[in-house]
Amino acid sequence: MRIAVHGKFHPEPPKAELERDDRLVLCWEGEYRRGDYIDFEGLTPNTFYVIHADACLDASIIFVTSESIRYTVPFYEKKENYNPLAFSGCRHVIELRKAEDWELTGRRNLAFNPFDQQEVDTVFPHASANTQTRGESQFAPRNAIDGLTCTRSHGNWPYESWGINRQADAKFRLDFGRPVDIDEIRLYTRAQFPHDSWWTEGTLSFSDGSQITFPMEKKIDDPHVIKTEKQGITWLTLGNLIKAPDESPFPALKQIEVYGTEHRD
Repeated sequence: MRIAVHGKFHPEPPKAELERDDRLVLCWEGEYRRGDYIDFEGLTPNTFYVIHADACLDASIIFVTSESIRYTVPFYEKKENYNPLAFSGCRHVIELRKAEDWELTGRRNLAFNPFDQQEVDTVFPHASANTQTRGESQFAPRNAIDGLTCTRSHGNWPYESWGINRQADAKFRLDFGRPVDIDEIRLYTRAQFPHDSWWTEGTLSFSDGSQITFPMEKKIDDPHVIKTEKQGITWLTLGNLIKAPDESPFPALKQIEVYGTEHRD
């Protein structure tokens, strides 16, 4: 496996690189510039990895279906949904290793992935949607799986959310990339009232063809909890969202958590 940090205008030689057979911990001194990217190479498709792109981001358990990943370092508007300390300064740590068996056997939040990138669809879990408010990063689908549940405001980190751009048919999709077994889903909705609105109803649709329509309430810090037993699910969507009849046009999803285990045959 290999980690290499490249500059957009001077890709050779890399700013930093490390190659080993197993666990990689690349520590390097220097500054990121706009257009820089990190290549993770020598991966085994259909394999779980633990990846840590920056010291200010939580490590993610990811399922990879490709031999390499290109991670574009966020800058300016693209960084507004990240911790402002992320990818800053002159000392950096990047980590990559295969996931241990014990990390995959227990119940966990199968949606969690702060490493998710909108343009990369070979790394899972992966969030996408049919709309995003003004195309801005602070309202991107990935914000709903980055682990943060700060609901009382909107905008830049830590208040980033999935914004629906006032679209009545807004739909959020979460792909797992492999079969998983689900027992509970938690939805945190944004709650900066009266700026925000809320939904009174939503529908979860699953890859097995089943659906769950459920009521929603005006909540601030607490999640909407949907109990369910689903086996072998590869994706789900959240849609048919009914807005409350208040004056605000801005309901939004702050976070989705999907609890369960890897699929048992």
